[in-house]
Amino acid sequence: MSDKMHFKTVRSSLDYIERNLTERITLREVSVHSKFSTHHFYRIFYAVVGQTLADYVRRRRLAKAAGELIYSNKRILDIALEYHFQSQEAFSRAFKKAYRLTPGQYRTYSRELNKGEIRMSTEKALQGWTITGMNGGGYDVKVDKSEVHMGKASALLQSGNASENGFVTLMQIFSSEAYRGQRLKLSAFVKAGDIFGWAGLWMRVDAANGEMLKFDNMAHRPIKGSREWNQYNVILDIPQDSHAIAFGVLLNGSGKAWVDQFRFEVVDAKTPTTDEGGEDTLPLAPVNLDFEQ
Repeated sequence: MSDKMHFKTVRSSLDYIERNLTERITLREVSVHSKFSTHHFYRIFYAVVGQTLADYVRRRRLAKAAGELIYSNKRILDIALEYHFQSQEAFSRAFKKAYRLTPGQYRTYSRELNKGEIRMSTEKALQGWTITGMNGGGYDVKVDKSEVHMGKASALLQSGNASENGFVTLMQIFSSEAYRGQRLKLSAFVKAGDIFGWAGLWMRVDAANGEMLKFDNMAHRPIKGSREWNQYNVILDIPQDSHAIAFGVLLNGSGKAWVDQFRFEVVDAKTPTTDEGGEDTLPLAPVNLDFEQ
């Protein structure tokens, strides 16, 4: 089975997990949904996501529970049971290990942050990132602690103007030295809310003179409309003569796009690149020379 089909299978399973976080989820049930044996699906999921299904589900449930602690008045015990922890004590142990605070402390501290009693610098929270784009006045980019994939925060790109013709991107750039001559996969989790334009991850590889060597922004597989958290990938070859790698997430038009957990991974040559301009896209011979086709 190809890597492309593996990505499609795992994305389908992630959708299934998102719909059933408050229900019973087992490796067997998800593998049956994905039409694979348990053993084979376990290996596919781990290879694509980078963690076991059980760990992934546990961390997603903790992230959803963290949001409930801040934005609902549910008892901690009720939240624990809703997300399939056997007891409040088991939930508290798992939560403290992930967030370094007890659920009660997390609720109190986070609500104080939201009320402004403790101030957090947005610039500090976005340290290392650059915000740029076109017609950027219609956009807002910020840290969001109410909607996260895992951990304590995600980045939110949003525009409330449906007629906005511009775009905004959150990006970084770094040296390509460590990845030259290799095939590099960028992955991240994205959630979409009423996107009337499109959103996508992007990665660009440049030479020292600024010439673009490789590029993909998911324009041919855009994220549109409303979608729950799922993993997306951009895969490019990093040429030996490259100098820099830039990457990020962009929102074109109106709507909201959340992004969390960027990750880089070197993959082998069997994994297809996602850029449309790669060398494998050239036809083997000219076609339709008499215009009769």
